[in-house]
Amino acid sequence: MSVGGWTGSNYFSNIVKDSGASSNLVSSMVNYVKTNDLDGIDIDWEYPGRLGDTCNVYDEANDTPNYLKFLQSLRTAFDSNFGAGKKLITLAVCVQPFDINRAPSTDVSQFAKVVDYANLMQYDINGGWNNDTGPNAPLNFEKGKGLQVSFVSAIEDWTKAGWPANKLTAGIGFYGRSTIAKEDMTKDSKNQYQPQEQTVPLGDSEDAPWYDACAGTTANSGTWQWKHLRDQGILTGPSTAASPWVRQWDDVSQTPWLFNPSTKQFISYDDPESLKIKLDYAASKGLAGSMIWSINMDYNNELLDTVLTWKSGGPPEPSSSSSETSATDSQSTQTTSSTPSTTTNSHTLSTTALPEPTQSTTTSEGGPSNGGKCPSDGIYRCADSSGKSPSYFLCLYGTWTMRSCGSGTACYQSDSSITCNWPSS
Repeated sequence: MSVGGWTGSNYFSNIVKDSGASSNLVSSMVNYVKTNDLDGIDIDWEYPGRLGDTCNVYDEANDTPNYLKFLQSLRTAFDSNFGAGKKLITLAVCVQPFDINRAPSTDVSQFAKVVDYANLMQYDINGGWNNDTGPNAPLNFEKGKGLQVSFVSAIEDWTKAGWPANKLTAGIGFYGRSTIAKEDMTKDSKNQYQPQEQTVPLGDSEDAPWYDACAGTTANSGTWQWKHLRDQGILTGPSTAASPWVRQWDDVSQTPWLFNPSTKQFISYDDPESLKIKLDYAASKGLAGSMIWSINMDYNNELLDTVLTWKSGGPPEPSSSSSETSATDSQSTQTTSSTPSTTTNSHTLSTTALPEPTQSTTTSEGGPSNGGKCPSDGIYRCADSSGKSPSYFLCLYGTWTMRSCGSGTACYQSDSSITCNWPSS
């Protein structure tokens, strides 16, 4: 069970600084793990000491040391309730160690004593938030171009700060990001860093204008899942682009990118070749394994088969309780001026596109029909408001489009919004 996420980290800062609230959360996690017989808890507080999502509460000086105290309490509680090292604590973390006073921590070794694995999110590094196009998940960054972090630098920075390599997992994305370039990028095909528009295009068939309640804005994510690069005719093979798309390879980031000269659309993504390079590097550095966002985005196991070629050492020693509470201030001068939204929660729905019906379909309640007219973009309607169906409709460009909640979940209506949740018994 993962707690938090891009849009779910609003309250972490206030919780971990309050001993009562922190203790309550620890107790809740213990009870939840016990009730559901889980292997442990994953905490997805991606940016302690930094803003993250627009409406997050954060404390530049105290988030990181308070987070350590909370994790130590959680480890103690897990060990006393389940036995030493019997339950996992894992963290989703960004490419640099936790911030203290606007700079990455130089010593996170105390965290590693009570945490089993830190899952590095080595993607969402460049995207529509930049002025230029660039690689979503570069193996190496190009000096002076794009964000100056990468797959390699993330491993270096975390291990240098005292996190054991065999307690890190390499984060890889089974998706890409699209933007609109201002010029024809084929005229300078060796350069994937070129000026781009600030409006992000619609991505694959599962993308839509998503509403950000914190920012109060609606925008496309521009994401392209690997399976849709393959089944929507962008790629005819793992390394072959369909016309008019042109595939390029960048030697520094060791990633492919696509460009459509007619629309000026740029897509940065990973394929079997680039993933193999990343995973071989991670294995050579002694990492524990890989973390995938997300496995359902694959196409005929083309990427997963590459992941399964992983070869590295054994698992780390189980983490155990520690009473130490110190967190060292960072002296690093590396800073990040902006924090892009991560894929972990680019939107709150886990959706799977349904095949287009040969005819418009209408719900039994006389609701919207696929392809029919709708009153206002951004409105959602469950196909069955009683929570018996995963299908729902999204009003997009004045037309109802049928979509589906994730496998096993059902659609529940709430005014003009919906929630995808497990069906009630």
